[in-house]
Amino acid sequence: MSNRKGVIIAVSAPSGTGKTTIVKKILEEFPDLVFSISATTRQKRDNEIEGVDYFFITENEFKKKIDNGEFVEWEKFYDYYYGTYKSFIEGNIDKGKSVIVEIDVNGALSLKKIYPKSILIFIYPPSFEELKNRLKKRNTEDEADYKKRIERAKMELSLKPKFDYLIENKDLEKALLETKNLIGKIINQGE
Repeated sequence: MSNRKGVIIAVSAPSGTGKTTIVKKILEEFPDLVFSISATTRQKRDNEIEGVDYFFITENEFKKKIDNGEFVEWEKFYDYYYGTYKSFIEGNIDKGKSVIVEIDVNGALSLKKIYPKSILIFIYPPSFEELKNRLKKRNTEDEADYKKRIERAKMELSLKPKFDYLIENKDLEKALLETKNLIGKIINQGE
């Protein structure tokens, strides 16, 4: 049996860049890759499943977990808390399983401070105008939330140079192939 630890791969991107689609496809391609499920205080959407999409907890529970140091990283984002459980990450990597974390930019950078060997991948749009168009077409937010996402995207894009790998999502199939090849190399490095 190998004593090799698993790898932590964090995938970040501004809203509307295709991060969730890419991560879902990567998980289909690499069935041994473990998806890190975040905790959140926001309400469960109709299409979401507890313990699959998120761990849905109350704000009080979340704050207690912050005080107890149970999160690798956490952030309050659009009035809700989101966080990554330390026990989930460490439990898997200690067993030699690689973990993929779909995470916001600040969370990825926090993760890297705690786990310096983690790999950070940033998915970015071909242009800021294209990102604005994608968010408009998505039509999932009201005008106020749309403006918040645009402002946040500016901040997130400014942090792009801090990531280990950058992948442009101009064409989804090309971005997916590039991400798949990269993750294949990362996972197979220590074997």
